[in-house]
Amino acid sequence: MIRVDLRSDTVSHPSPEMRKAMYEAELGDDVYGDDPTTNLLEERAAEMLGKEAAVIVSSGTQSNLVALLAQAGRGDTVLIGNKSHILNAEAGGASALGGIVLIPLQNDQRGTMDPTEIGLAAAPKDHHKAPVSLLCVENTQNAAGGTALSPEEIKIMADAGRQYGLRVHMDGARLFNAAVALETPAAELTAEADTVGFCLSKGLACPIGSVLCGDADVIEEARRWRKMLGGAMRQVGVIAAAGVVALDTMIDRMADDHANARKLAGALAEMPGIEIDLASVETNIVRFGVPAHKGMEIQGRLKDEGVLINGGDSDLRFVPHYGIDSEDIDIAINAMDKVMAEVAD
Repeated sequence: MIRVDLRSDTVSHPSPEMRKAMYEAELGDDVYGDDPTTNLLEERAAEMLGKEAAVIVSSGTQSNLVALLAQAGRGDTVLIGNKSHILNAEAGGASALGGIVLIPLQNDQRGTMDPTEIGLAAAPKDHHKAPVSLLCVENTQNAAGGTALSPEEIKIMADAGRQYGLRVHMDGARLFNAAVALETPAAELTAEADTVGFCLSKGLACPIGSVLCGDADVIEEARRWRKMLGGAMRQVGVIAAAGVVALDTMIDRMADDHANARKLAGALAEMPGIEIDLASVETNIVRFGVPAHKGMEIQGRLKDEGVLINGGDSDLRFVPHYGIDSEDIDIAINAMDKVMAEVAD
């Protein structure tokens, strides 16, 4: 029997208040622009992030995809972190569907990119090379362990790109986790980004969807790409209603997820065979190393103990979320302690 699911915050379920709002949502047709609940969500999201407009999309992947397609033409180059979600976990959509060249730059331990490297990659005006039009940043930085990048860190990267006329897109799938961790309004974290997408279905605990925010003309172009990709939905207010509730009720409570992550990380640090950088646990993601080739075995043994995580060779991850409380973390700690004692023998 599975008691604790820590595979991702995507497995979170909507709150009772969200379910009620979805049931009672006032609906129209979003393709015609007259779904009032969707319009309310988009207006609120744009206002919260300091942007002109917003559009609801089906997923974080689609949010990033339409943002790139709307701002980079076929044959253009987009600069992106080598550990970024767009590069490593979105099926190559920008290249396959948009003919966009993704050039990876080295992410450091926190997930930032060296401004000098950004400048070197953006600078050449050479007819042998694809023109560079866009720089992508990620906040929080998933592969770095959920690190929350500050406005200053974002600005350094954005300024390096803007010197060469680049626009900036932020993959803000877990943007509000960063805002809570840094005790900084989300709009300050997105001030340097021309476009930013955030997921409704992760820490905000909605059942589906993401929102892309940005300049009005770019968002209008993103709507065209959304339609082309088959992502234009009709009575999408049933989803947007959960998003409206989430923006009102789910942001501040992310601090609980962060506290649970720190509790879990602290316990892992005491276990044999675990390698973990406690300083990197800033939000709700706990990444840690286990002995080589033991990751899948550990995943299987944890499942037998009622705890679900995603497997890997030697790099594993726990992700607390809405619906996981301190007692659930205790269950996960006890299970992990038992499994690692067996694996380390």
